[in-house]
Amino acid sequence: MYGLSDEEVAVIRQGGTEGFPPEEAALLEMADALAATPANVSDELFAELRRHFSEEQLIELAASAAQENFRARWNRVFAVESDELYRKGMKFKQR
Repeated sequence: MYGLSDEEVAVIRQGGTEGFPPEEAALLEMADALAATPANVSDELFAELRRHFSEEQLIELAASAAQENFRARWNRVFAVESDELYRKGMKFKQR
């Protein structure tokens, strides 16, 4: 299955990572760190990420997070809003 459950989304929206496996929690923390201004991934977080992912994987994951951050900021400039598909019943499959 793909996607997140409603409960997982609620935890993330509150800024938490409780209930996520350690590797996913570290990725969520990395995404938050990359979206902050200024972006800063601490040495401790990077060490935790390296415990779970290869350098090649981290490059790809960081690039994906950076691209989503770019897209989100671009959308704000042009006031692009959600199409609200989630609210219209097109939920992602749960794990």
